[in-house]
Amino acid sequence: MRRVKLDRIDRRILRDLQADGRMTNVDLARRAGISAPPCLRRVRALEEAGFIRGYHADINPKMMGYEVTVFAQVGLMSQAETDLRRFEETVGGWPQVRECHMLAGETDFLLKVVAESWDAYQTFLTTKLTTAPNVSHVKSALSIRTAKFEPGVPIDVEVPDEA
Repeated sequence: MRRVKLDRIDRRILRDLQADGRMTNVDLARRAGISAPPCLRRVRALEEAGFIRGYHADINPKMMGYEVTVFAQVGLMSQAETDLRRFEETVGGWPQVRECHMLAGETDFLLKVVAESWDAYQTFLTTKLTTAPNVSHVKSALSIRTAKFEPGVPIDVEVPDEA
């Protein structure tokens, strides 16, 4: 955790890598307005500090046979920390659950689930999700289409540098 304060160059590096994680260090450095060696040092420092958690390919679910995306709102019978963690561990073992968010409010967890078909989702729902320990109810919402998919966070490069 060496670097914590982000300057304009760090923000530019983060924004550009978030948009294209396969960008070469030379291109990244050029866009940031610095030479390649210090750019690579900055990227490594951003990785070590935890700003960059990893790199991945954005795989098209439909090309892999996943035609259905469902958002499942899950309510638990108990919200004791041990029960919440147990549910998170259970969900962690289900590859079709791509995201799991604990929420405040009426719903305890929101899951993003991919499946080959609606029938495949229903099988997952009835054999795994609703039968999992501590699950009291599940509301499913089928995604019709995705109008916007922009992973990451907005990064404003023009934040004033602090001395």
